[in-house]
Amino acid sequence: MAETYDGAVDRGLEGVVACTTAISSIVDATLTYRGYTIEDLAEKKSFEEVVYLLWNNKLPSDSELTELKSKLEKEAGLEPGLIATLKTLPTENVHPMAWLRTAASAMALSDSSADDMSKEDLWRKTYRITSKMGALVAAFHRLRNGSEIVPPKAGKSMAWNFLYMLNGVEPDAETEKVFDTCLTLHADHELNCSAFSARVTTSSLSDVYSSVVSAIGTLKGPLHGGANEQVMRMLKKIETVENAKEWIKNALANKEKVMGFGHRVYKNGDPRAKILRKMSESMTKKSGEPQWYEISKVIDDTVQSEKGLLPNVDFYSATVYYSMGIPLDLYTPIFAVSRVSGWLAHILEQYENNRIYRPRGEYTGHTHLKI
Repeated sequence: MAETYDGAVDRGLEGVVACTTAISSIVDATLTYRGYTIEDLAEKKSFEEVVYLLWNNKLPSDSELTELKSKLEKEAGLEPGLIATLKTLPTENVHPMAWLRTAASAMALSDSSADDMSKEDLWRKTYRITSKMGALVAAFHRLRNGSEIVPPKAGKSMAWNFLYMLNGVEPDAETEKVFDTCLTLHADHELNCSAFSARVTTSSLSDVYSSVVSAIGTLKGPLHGGANEQVMRMLKKIETVENAKEWIKNALANKEKVMGFGHRVYKNGDPRAKILRKMSESMTKKSGEPQWYEISKVIDDTVQSEKGLLPNVDFYSATVYYSMGIPLDLYTPIFAVSRVSGWLAHILEQYENNRIYRPRGEYTGHTHLKI
């Protein structure tokens, strides 16, 4: 007789508590990293300070921050052997996240200590993976355009260096600050889909690279990453502020999904969206294309009034990235550049108190069959 389970869950594990974590928390419309609100961190702390916080459960002192930056800087560039491997990977008609997934695996192959599970080497790999993720995304963009890979510059922030490695142009202070804030906003988000997949892989005591590759593969899925890319594509279809209200009303009447609204956990609004809305307004003006923010505002107001849905992190991040000249198909890889810090926090936490994930499934198939 088939075994049955009371209260079996069959819809995305919604509401199921799968583990305990001290990394980040969502309560109503409040997101915290290690007890600090996202608003406070976004306003007052750099991405590097947030990375330290996620990994160490406290904000760094000046000396600790200097040490962190030094270790990240040491690992930031791509070694010649890794670059040679990356140049063999196809880029034409390739999904950027598929390329990044393969590049992250290649990064493991260029690490002779990839399977060293000692605490010391785990930390080395944590710095290595985090610092190189931005370089990998930038390398993909450079290689597909037939350009040489741009190495990072010493003494610059991770946000500054990513924008520099991507375009070969030094970003101004305002753009650097906005992008740094974007990295902070995307760094972690409790037990999201990709963090969960990273923890599941880690629970088998696989190596850290495998866990990160699992997370990248999960983020590649359009139900987790990629919504901000689709938001920008929608805005470009609408084209003008005058078209916005009628276009969005028609979309809602036809029951079309409007990307960038609603959230599984946030029912009273995503706190990150409020921060990004302000940055969208300023950055679209700075780029000379304020219509993208104005169209977004009309859509936001209309969807709220018609459906009662609030924007999530993806909605306004689309116009922020677009205003920086970042190609649309790199929006999800940029998500990984930030979120890798959170994935690694979850991986470290899982290693510290591990038990392999092995849920059960309620069997609903045939029974008592005979041949």
